[in-house]
Amino acid sequence: MILIAGAGIAGLTLGLTLHQIGVPFRIYEAVRDIRPLGVGINIQPNAVRELYDLGLEADLAAIGVATEEYGFYTKTGRPIWIEPRGRAAGYAWPQYSVHRGRLQMMLHDALIARAGAECIVTGARATGFAPEGRLLFDGDAVEGSLVIAADGIHSAIRAQMVPEEGAPHWGGAILWRGTTRATPFRGGAAMALCGHATQRVVAYPISGVGADGLQTINWIAELTVDPSSGWRREDWNRAADLEDFLPAFEEWDFGWLDVPGLIRGAEAVYEYPMVDRDPIDRWTHGAVTLMGDAAHPTYPVGSNGATTAIIDARKIGAVIRAHGVTPDALHAYEAEMRPRTAAVTLANRGSGPDAVMQMVEDACGGVFDRIEDVIDPQILADHAAKYKALAGYGIAEINAAPPILPR
Repeated sequence: MILIAGAGIAGLTLGLTLHQIGVPFRIYEAVRDIRPLGVGINIQPNAVRELYDLGLEADLAAIGVATEEYGFYTKTGRPIWIEPRGRAAGYAWPQYSVHRGRLQMMLHDALIARAGAECIVTGARATGFAPEGRLLFDGDAVEGSLVIAADGIHSAIRAQMVPEEGAPHWGGAILWRGTTRATPFRGGAAMALCGHATQRVVAYPISGVGADGLQTINWIAELTVDPSSGWRREDWNRAADLEDFLPAFEEWDFGWLDVPGLIRGAEAVYEYPMVDRDPIDRWTHGAVTLMGDAAHPTYPVGSNGATTAIIDARKIGAVIRAHGVTPDALHAYEAEMRPRTAAVTLANRGSGPDAVMQMVEDACGGVFDRIEDVIDPQILADHAAKYKALAGYGIAEINAAPPILPR
């Protein structure tokens, strides 16, 4: 029996994978009632492929928007670099934008339908582990063959592995996030990132166009402050006060995208820190390993979080098929995934795909008539290609790769 701590996207995808290959498992989730929480996320084609190979193609299409365009813009709305995404870019699979909670519930419902309700135990918060394969709770323990920690950025299992680590790393960036019913922009299947390193907005649809002609637009407004100021760090994940950030974006109505209108139109707005953790040099202790945000929490740039969690799950399934339900399987998984995710985590702190926005801001303050007069388009193309290769979703690489596990 494999024990999984956490019923988020990582843990649920792993449950579906283990069920697919016939390995017994049980998921232990801290909350008593799993509900569709969160805001929008993106799933890259390599992870979409894995969901398709789990038989979830129609389910995913029913809850998400197949992204066709990805673009960087200045603080005045001028285009810097726009590229096709998903099948429009030549991938064999689409890229999806979706509400995180709806994706989690889709995975949850599929797993329950296939493996039965008893495969998930709720109200069971993991507090630690024993290396031989024991998952610990308050005053209780469960014995398993392997333990997989999918318990997120505040993982209790990682905290036991790295007791000196402390709180997540915060560099001063604050995110305000919401969803708003609004008029579609740039064809209704585009992601837009506008601004520069210390002030930006990200917007993309997470629903189709309704009878009212509107879509649900997921948006993120970001400002960077002096991290030594603290910025109410004890109050993260709170309902936001618009006056804390709306004035900074009041002039950001580009015609094609009305940023202040999106902010004012949201039913609720929440404040989050943009945090990650330093890469660590070991995920696996005996029969216990980390996955997803417990293993490699990273800044939310480049659309890597959910994508890599899904890939983690499929890689674990593949190494278990190759090595059996043994610690050798966990070491094989770590050897492949840890170096790549460490590189992405460090790149996302400063040289992620959005670094081109600051290049242009530094060169001209974001105002120009032709981008070619500011920066060579080949530099932009090379930067985009380099990040795709680093993150593992180059077009040729993904299309040519064999399946991680058979359908």
